[in-house]
Amino acid sequence: MEALVKRNSYSPLVSSSLLPTLNPFFDDILSRDIMDWTDKNFSTVGSSLPSVNLKETDKKIEVELAAPGLKKEDFKVEIDNNILSISSEKEEEKEETRKKGNYYRKEFNYQSFCRTFSLPDYADENNINANYKDGILHVEIAKKEGSTKKMAKNIAIK
Repeated sequence: MEALVKRNSYSPLVSSSLLPTLNPFFDDILSRDIMDWTDKNFSTVGSSLPSVNLKETDKKIEVELAAPGLKKEDFKVEIDNNILSISSEKEEEKEETRKKGNYYRKEFNYQSFCRTFSLPDYADENNINANYKDGILHVEIAKKEGSTKKMAKNIAIK
């Protein structure tokens, strides 16, 4: 199954009438900013970065990380100096041998990711709960008692 990727319909360097099979390839290569790794679909480069939902209520900050196929033991959740890190490393190896027919097959897979988030000063580092259910890691960070969120301020441009 191929990931959905936006492709340009025209490339000025390669005419689709001359090389119709190479046109999508050059569209992908020529339209990418190689140094821009922010908020991209990493499956196109052979890696995956789980999507995250962030939500803040009056009493807590919630992080939901979509990572189906993993187990709760596969995750590492750490907090250090108001930086929340969620990471995972998983290695799988399958081996199959049959003496009859001289058959041997060995496959391996390795995947890892790390997502980090800067937490506000009013996050309570000592009151964090995490659970993994139905392919989603839920992390809840309580807010410190009596702390208030700083209100956004509009700055007039002169």
